[in-house]
Amino acid sequence: MIRWVLFSVIGTAALAGVSLIGKNTSPGQGAKEKEVQQQSDNETGTPFAVVELFTSEGCSSCPPADDLLGEIVKDAQKGQQRVYCLSFHVDYWNSLGWRDPYSDPAFSRRQREYARAFKSDQVYTPQMVVNGSTGFVGSDRTRARKQIDAALKQPVRAAVKLSQEQTKDASSVVFAYEVRRAARGSALNVAVVEGGLVSKVKRGENGGRILRHENVVQALETGLLGEAATGTVQLKLPADLVRKNSLAIAYVQDIDTWAILGATAVELQPADPPLAAEHSYAGSRTCQ
Repeated sequence: MIRWVLFSVIGTAALAGVSLIGKNTSPGQGAKEKEVQQQSDNETGTPFAVVELFTSEGCSSCPPADDLLGEIVKDAQKGQQRVYCLSFHVDYWNSLGWRDPYSDPAFSRRQREYARAFKSDQVYTPQMVVNGSTGFVGSDRTRARKQIDAALKQPVRAAVKLSQEQTKDASSVVFAYEVRRAARGSALNVAVVEGGLVSKVKRGENGGRILRHENVVQALETGLLGEAATGTVQLKLPADLVRKNSLAIAYVQDIDTWAILGATAVELQPADPPLAAEHSYAGSRTCQ
């Protein structure tokens, strides 16, 4: 059963009042040590699909959607397709007996902005959104494949380039970005997602189950692009994030329609020096 919740349509937009990251900025004096030699090269016109899943460990309807997103991730890797998946864990089901450890109020607000863009007064889980323009039940495998295939045939409207800048601070990560062909005032989202996550849910609708997650959003920064459309952005990372299981995904979005205009991704590189815990890591990380 899909879980629905009504919300008020009165309020400020998700992008109102955020710190803009579209101009040349610095993450702080001395933060930049050197630039990692890995850059996204997806400035070509190759079509892409950004797949956003709104989910919750407190929702019994969500595990099938989480599994489907994992399948999409694996299929994209196998087929070398530009399909970028993000799992946003919402917080509005946390009162049902289990607090989702990956949930964030900002992710719930993001989903509500999609509802406004889709002219709906409801949000629900699981919900999947492809390229910011189409939303549907997140466990609908047929619909997901259809929408992703359609997205991979659409022309790219903005070119996005992303590169990680090496820092000695293991608690954060800094990226330099460049966006071309996007209208001034478009929004840039930069997210760090982590795979291989396992949760042992003790209470709530999924109590007693072991849930597995891929591409969980662990950090997100969003802001409006300025005239330069180049700059840097710094994201604070969870202390237990495993970098070798993580990606940074950057995507440009129309602030009026919420359609996604361009996207890219890079693998997360180790901090300098690398964390010893990450060298010894093997397998999935479990949250209890």
